[in-house]
Amino acid sequence: MTSAIEVAHLAPNQVGEAGQVLGRAFQDDPFWMWLLPDESRRSRVVPWAMGVAARFGHRYGDVHATAGKVEGAAIWFAPGKFPLSLVRQMLSGWILAPLKLGPADFGRFMSGVNHLEHLHKRDAPPRHWYLWLLGVDPPRQGQGVGGGLIQPVLARADAEGALCYLETVTTRNVPFYQRHGFEVVVEGDQPRDGPHFWTMKREPKG
Repeated sequence: MTSAIEVAHLAPNQVGEAGQVLGRAFQDDPFWMWLLPDESRRSRVVPWAMGVAARFGHRYGDVHATAGKVEGAAIWFAPGKFPLSLVRQMLSGWILAPLKLGPADFGRFMSGVNHLEHLHKRDAPPRHWYLWLLGVDPPRQGQGVGGGLIQPVLARADAEGALCYLETVTTRNVPFYQRHGFEVVVEGDQPRDGPHFWTMKREPKG
């Protein structure tokens, strides 16, 4: 039950732990498996990328995690914060991405990101909450943690009358988000034989 999950804002001393949890959560994510099919290489790059994401989200976003031990994290950006600042991403550590990925894989990565960003700008209103990342430690998946993590911002969005928006490349995530009020906007395939994806939005309730 999501009501049993205690959630709090991510504390500064938990950012590293959150990055590690997200690294494990996204190790077998379809996007990363497409980008880095070699498991040993993926096991090195994904934790690094998620560490950067955790730092960036903590500095500029709204991050909720399980209280106490971090077993999952949800990184949101508030209305007016999208598109994400490239300069800020670079300063958070993403400037090393071409070295970590290599030129060819970095180009493939950016083609997927740019495609989804185009749809995001086209389909979401100027002011909305953006669920950038949601990840739960694999041993805790399927136990209501993810639902609990997104509830605080869903409630805030409802109170503000704001739409929420996200993307996912994981099939089982679609019904999960639908249970929380999201509906599919676009379903398709990313460029360069990239993974299947769904963009989703949630109108405010109440």
